[in-house]
Amino acid sequence: MTHRTLTGVLSGCAATVGVLGRAGVIRPYGPRTLARIGRVVLRWGTGPAGGFATLAARSPHRVGLVDELGELTWDELHRRSNALARALAERGVREGDTVAVMCRNHRGFVDATIAVAKLGADLLYLNTSFAGPQLRDVLEREAPSMVVHDEEFTALLADAPVGRRVLAWTDGDSGGAETLEQLLSAYDEGDLQPPTRHARVVILTSGTTGTPKGAPRKEAGIPAAVSLLSRMPLKAGWRTHIAAPLFHTWGFAHLALAMLLGSTVVLRRSFDPAAALRTVQEQRCQSMVVIPVMLQRILALDAEQLRAVDLGRVEVVASSGSALPATLAQAWMDRFGDNLYNIYGSTEVAYASIATPADLRADPTSAGRPPHGTVVRILDDAGREVPRGETGRIFVGNGLLFEGYTHGGSKEVVDGLMSSGDLGWFDADGRLHVAGRDDDMIVSGGENVFPQEVEDCLVAHERVREVAAVGVVDDDYGQRLRAFVVRSGDVSADELRDHVRANLARFKVPREIVFVDELPRNATGKVLRRELAQQDQARWEDQDGEE
Repeated sequence: MTHRTLTGVLSGCAATVGVLGRAGVIRPYGPRTLARIGRVVLRWGTGPAGGFATLAARSPHRVGLVDELGELTWDELHRRSNALARALAERGVREGDTVAVMCRNHRGFVDATIAVAKLGADLLYLNTSFAGPQLRDVLEREAPSMVVHDEEFTALLADAPVGRRVLAWTDGDSGGAETLEQLLSAYDEGDLQPPTRHARVVILTSGTTGTPKGAPRKEAGIPAAVSLLSRMPLKAGWRTHIAAPLFHTWGFAHLALAMLLGSTVVLRRSFDPAAALRTVQEQRCQSMVVIPVMLQRILALDAEQLRAVDLGRVEVVASSGSALPATLAQAWMDRFGDNLYNIYGSTEVAYASIATPADLRADPTSAGRPPHGTVVRILDDAGREVPRGETGRIFVGNGLLFEGYTHGGSKEVVDGLMSSGDLGWFDADGRLHVAGRDDDMIVSGGENVFPQEVEDCLVAHERVREVAAVGVVDDDYGQRLRAFVVRSGDVSADELRDHVRANLARFKVPREIVFVDELPRNATGKVLRRELAQQDQARWEDQDGEE
């Protein structure tokens, strides 16, 4: 090992210790507690099985989870998962199998996650907004041996190619189906023997441009946590409301963080803006995990509802999952204080950059800076790094990259860096800016147009709530831009085109502006652009220019 390499290793270790120390993860424990923690980590590792077992060893009586059914301590979660693991094993789940989980945010999701991991089986998280054909395609491809699901999805899964099923949440009669709570009460909750392999977690891509792909990754462990904590000041022992879906990378990341921080995780099965604010206040949460559309829905509440809630305890509002409009970031911080952190990444590369409140105040259009242990470069089509300020493809390197899609293929990799699938640039202050998906860019009359830039411009108008812009075929220019706008007040298409013309180059002005009541989104808040683009052409042209 060279002197430079050794220096780099020591520097990295010091940075890791510093981050974990500031978060309160590194703190004094008694010798017996340390011995218990050490034994658990050696036996189970740092994934879901080991992480939650470690919490049971170090803080058994601390409340670990709160949902509509009440509170569970870390020890109760540990024992419940032992019983459920035995029940699933008796029903045929073996090491290396895949168990699909289609649950909303509640204890059943967590119980299933820990239990399956303790068996050495893989976890496949299903999007709760999947349509029947999409769901069947995924299940046929991934071939899970069992599905654990909420009662509300029974009909949707009726024809799915999965034989063994367990209901995780029921609102009434289970109709004779086995329920998770029945299994928990019928099996021994004593400690288990660890499997010979660690579980993989398979998160599905959003599916906004096609059938969702399975994106597995092994235990990310402490490096993943340090990456987030280096630019987001979460603290050990906090209470955190995870409103973002647990089946998605962002929600699951904070469930994993709870294993390290010992956070009390507060869950609700569905998101309602007023109820979410009440939950944060009543549960005395210091942090809140959201997707941007949730912030939009909260800020859309009437002034009286917003004044009735005190979020003074909240120090971190962590947002990710889709693009954060600049005006939304400013509006949130003006109303609730400088507690907003915006994380840019993808299912495949995890976290690429984090914008702190200071970053968002300085430039609300930026995605911030790469966190600890992350390298981001902007490359051209030949794989060469472009000068600062120039737009190119975003490539990311860290210890969290996924392993390749479950049924083949991966993202492009250049010199160990993986493509995020987006275009962007670094500004003079070193902040990353994301122009949009590399396949969203259109060429109109020989000029490159990035829909997100036009969306950001339009949404800055005081009478515009939301915008999505897509490229459509044009006989004269090759492509042209069509913008779908949700209004918050009286404004015409011509007024909006004038607004864009006053702020952007003329070739970026949308030829067509279509007013809609709402934008189609998936469960993680991403706009379904393909659905917009596939709408009946004549219908949109008839509406173009309506006031």
